Amino acid sequence: MTDLGPVPWAPAPIRTERLVLRAAEARDRAVFVELYASQEVHRYLGGARPRGELEREMPEVPGRAPGSFVVELDGTMTGQVLLRRATEHLRPAAVGKVDLGYLFLPRAWGFGYAAEACGAALAWLDGVLPGGPVVLATQTANTRSLRLAAELGFTEVERFRAWDADQWLGMRGR
Repeated sequence: MTDLGPVPWAPAPIRTERLVLRAAEARDRAVFVELYASQEVHRYLGGARPRGELEREMPEVPGRAPGSFVVELDGTMTGQVLLRRATEHLRPAAVGKVDLGYLFLPRAWGFGYAAEACGAALAWLDGVLPGGPVVLATQTANTRSLRLAAELGFTEVERFRAWDADQWLGMRGR
């Protein structure tokens, strides 16, 4: 993950009505493995990694990097929100902007947690990098992510083909 420039890390935990966004801890390791090994979670992300490989390679405290928030519900990790500088893996329109990414366990889908967590992370980002543009990319087949992008205020910049699938790139801010 690339850095967010002058943004101090890690911030104090961010509390929403139902969630806490915080830095990763060793107790989150098993959930990171579950999240990254889930075929369901990675349906639109090119496929999951093998659980055994993750168990061997994952650090004791995974996800400890600037812009990586653990999303906690009732004291347990349920997902991750990532804010990182977009690189050339996305479209030229995205390079250098902050890229919003998120992963949630399937048991947390359909309750509005992604919108709540991403909204809180974006509000925090607006406080430390006011007015900066943020991009979000997803497969066009991922209708849930497209709805979330619209709810968060992202508007379409372009559609493109990558990783053997049709993609959507949206932007919020300048």
